[in-house]
Amino acid sequence: MRKIETGDLWWKNAVFYCADVETFYDWNGDGCGDIRGMTERIEYLADLGITCLWLMPFYPTSRRDDGYDITDFFGVETRLGTLGDFVELVRTARSNGIRVIIDFVMNHTSDAHPWFKSARRSVDDPYRDYYVWTDTEPPDTSADVVFPDQEDSLWEHDPKTGQWYLHHFYKHQPDLNIANPAVQEEISRTLGFWLQLGISGFRVDAVPFLFARDGAPGDPGAFDPYEYLGDVRNFVTRRLGDAVLLGEVNVEYEDQKSFFGGPDGDGLNMQFDFIGMQRMYLSLARGDAGPLADALRERPALDITSQWATFVRNHDELTLDKLSDAERQEVFDAFGPDSEMQLYGRGLRRRLPAMLGGDERRMRMVYSLAFSLPGTPVLFYGEEIGMAENLDIAGRLSVRSPMQWTAGANGGFSTAPARRLTRPLPAGLYGPERVNAADQRHDHQSFWWFIRDLIYTYRQQPEIGWSTPEILDQPHAAVLAHVCREPSGWAMVGLHNFGAEGRLVPLELPDVAPGSVLVDLLDGRGEFPLDDRGRIEMQLDAYGYRWLRVLRPDEPPII
Repeated sequence: MRKIETGDLWWKNAVFYCADVETFYDWNGDGCGDIRGMTERIEYLADLGITCLWLMPFYPTSRRDDGYDITDFFGVETRLGTLGDFVELVRTARSNGIRVIIDFVMNHTSDAHPWFKSARRSVDDPYRDYYVWTDTEPPDTSADVVFPDQEDSLWEHDPKTGQWYLHHFYKHQPDLNIANPAVQEEISRTLGFWLQLGISGFRVDAVPFLFARDGAPGDPGAFDPYEYLGDVRNFVTRRLGDAVLLGEVNVEYEDQKSFFGGPDGDGLNMQFDFIGMQRMYLSLARGDAGPLADALRERPALDITSQWATFVRNHDELTLDKLSDAERQEVFDAFGPDSEMQLYGRGLRRRLPAMLGGDERRMRMVYSLAFSLPGTPVLFYGEEIGMAENLDIAGRLSVRSPMQWTAGANGGFSTAPARRLTRPLPAGLYGPERVNAADQRHDHQSFWWFIRDLIYTYRQQPEIGWSTPEILDQPHAAVLAHVCREPSGWAMVGLHNFGAEGRLVPLELPDVAPGSVLVDLLDGRGEFPLDDRGRIEMQLDAYGYRWLRVLRPDEPPII
C-alpha cells in the first residue's frame, strides 16, 4: 500500500471554504449563481486567506434536493455553466493559491438518472444490479429514515417489477449497490475524470451510507466497506499523490476511527468533528466549557496522514443527534426555542449570528476557538460576514440563501428581478442592507476583518494543524484552556471564556523551558514571562479569547 509522504499533506494547515455555486454570485443576471460568477469572486476568497474551495454539487440534477439528486456524474448543470467554465474556475483558483475540491455524491443517484430509468424496466436489465432490490416486503424501517418529514421507510415499492428498492434518503434518490464491481468501476471513472480536470480531492457525502453493508445485497460479509474505502483512497492517490478525501461521517468517535483506516491511515484523510461541534453548542448554551473539554479529551489521536476538520456551521441542518434528549433540549431552548427554527427534532436550521442574537463578542470567541483547535478549519460561505439564515426558506435550505455582497438590490448577488432569484434573501437585522461584504471590507473593525486576521494568524502558525490538544485544569467552569503541542517543541495556549463575566485565569505549564514567555498572537499585548515553575495568571474578558504562543528563550522573537 502506498505511503503518503508528509510533505504532501497540504490539508493539515489549510483553510477550507464551502460554497454553493447556485447561491454565491450570479454572473449572467438570470437570478441563479453560476460558475463564472464563482470565478469572478476568487480574488475575494484569496484576499480573505482561503486556501481550498469546496464546491457543493453543480452536476446535472432533477432539482429536487439542491443538487444532491444527480442525473449525470460527468457534467455541469446547464444553469450553472459548462465544463469549460469549470476548468477555468480551477485554473483561476490555482493561480491565486487556492485548491478546489468537489462534492462526491455516489451513495445514490436521482431516479431520473439513465441508470435507474433503465434498471426499473425489468429485473433482467443490465443496470438492475446497480441498485439494491428485494422481492420480499421489507420490515418497518420508519425509525431509521433520515428525513422523517418526507419519508416513512428506507424502501420504496416499484410497481412495474413488484420489487422494492433501497433509498437511505429520499425515495427519488435510489441507493447504488456499492458492492457491485461495475458500480465500483463507475466510481473510479468518476473520480478519475474530475481529478484529470485539476481538482485536489473530494468531500465525500454521507460516508456511512455510501459504505454501508445494508446497501450490499446477498451475504453481508461478502463486502467489506472499510477495505473498499481503502481501495478508493489508493485509486485517488495513484491518480494524484496529494489528493484529499474529506468525509462527512457523523458517528461516534470510535466508529469514526474506522473510517480513517488502519494504523497507516489508509481510509479517509479528513473527517468533520461532529461530536466536538455538538458539544461546543452545548457549552455555549450552558456557559460552561465542560462538554467541549470532555469531547476534546475523548477525541482519538490520529496517524500523521489524517486530520480532523473543525467547523462552526455546515451547509446542512445543524445536527444535535449525538447529544442526549435533555442536552439537545438545552440547546434548543437557548438557540432555537421556536419549532420553525428546529428540524426533524434533532437539529437547528439557523446560523450562529442569529442564534447568539448578534452578540459579536460571543461570535468572535467561537471562531477564535474553532481556528485554535488542532485540526483544519472549514468555513461555510457567508460566515465571514456574519450572515444569518432566512427561515422563510423551507427546511435545510434556510441557511443557503444568496451571498450578501453589497447593500444594493438583491444584496449584489444578481441583477435579475428579485422574483427570479434562486432563493430569497433575508430582511431586517440580518438583511444585506446591514450585513454585506462590501461595507465590512471597508471597515477594519468589522467581522470580516476579524475573520481575515484570524485566518492570517492561523496560517502564520502552521503547527496548529500538526499538533495535538491537551486540556489544562481550570478552576473556572466557563473557561476552556487548551495547549496545542507539536513534536518540534512548538506550543500554543488557547483561552476561551464561555461566560458573561471576566476571569483571572491561572495557567501552569511546568514542562516548558525556564525563561519562556507567552506571546499574545491576536492583539499584540506583548510578552508575559512565566515564573520558574511555568505559572502565570492571565486576564480574560467576558466571552474573551487569547492565543498565547510559548516562546522559548532560544527562539527568535515573533514578528
